[in-house]
Amino acid sequence: MTAFTDLFASIAAESGTYRATMTDDWLQGRTAYGGLSSSLCLEAARRAVPDLPPLRSAQFTLIGPASGPLSMTPTVLRRGKSAVFVNVDLVGEAGLAVRAVLSFGVARASQIGYSALPMPAVTPIADSPPFFPGDRSPIGFQQHFESRLAGGTRPVTPGAKPEYLIWYRHKDERARQGIVPLIALADGPPPAVMAMFPQFAPISTMTWSVDVLTDEPQTADGWWLIRSLATTAHQGYSTQSMIVWNASGEPVLAHAQNVAIFL
Repeated sequence: MTAFTDLFASIAAESGTYRATMTDDWLQGRTAYGGLSSSLCLEAARRAVPDLPPLRSAQFTLIGPASGPLSMTPTVLRRGKSAVFVNVDLVGEAGLAVRAVLSFGVARASQIGYSALPMPAVTPIADSPPFFPGDRSPIGFQQHFESRLAGGTRPVTPGAKPEYLIWYRHKDERARQGIVPLIALADGPPPAVMAMFPQFAPISTMTWSVDVLTDEPQTADGWWLIRSLATTAHQGYSTQSMIVWNASGEPVLAHAQNVAIFL
């Protein structure tokens, strides 16, 4: 396997473009899964643009397969006093694979403080069984992660509420802190609508919107709690709402996806 940090260490800069080669162990079907492609876009932006403030939000449009030699080209759309907007296009063997618009912003003093995203009651990490029965997933890139069932259900559980609660972390110990590995991890679990599937079938994330809720997300021992809830499934598409908390129960990401389902 190619460790997450080794894959990112291999990224090379060339005339404003950043290049990497996707290895088979990170694929979902014929493409890198969306979280990895998105984290490559973020990494390219951070390398290309000096003195970026913390990431505040991101919109990823997953257009085509990201496989083989990849190139990431960042473009600054606007740089103001407190915010920077960066576009990144990721191109693979089949053409444009991902278009990312990333919003970075400095923290500002404010009188307003509010949060309504309490972490649900879940099974402690040490008492949580493997998320995938037998600790084996049919999805290839899952070999790079540890996942434990904290509540909710699993894929292919017809009749159950399509909601996952998963303790999740990188197996690569060097990838257990920082926003780039966290973006890759946040999209790791299969879409919650797969709980409704009678058997595994292809899916494809089409769009992903992420809001980052703290300057520097951190957690204990690499573990994050991910909640994923399918909110609709109609005409071959599903929407889902997702939250990531750290091990102390603090919300760090709020995000949503539109997913194509082929069943």
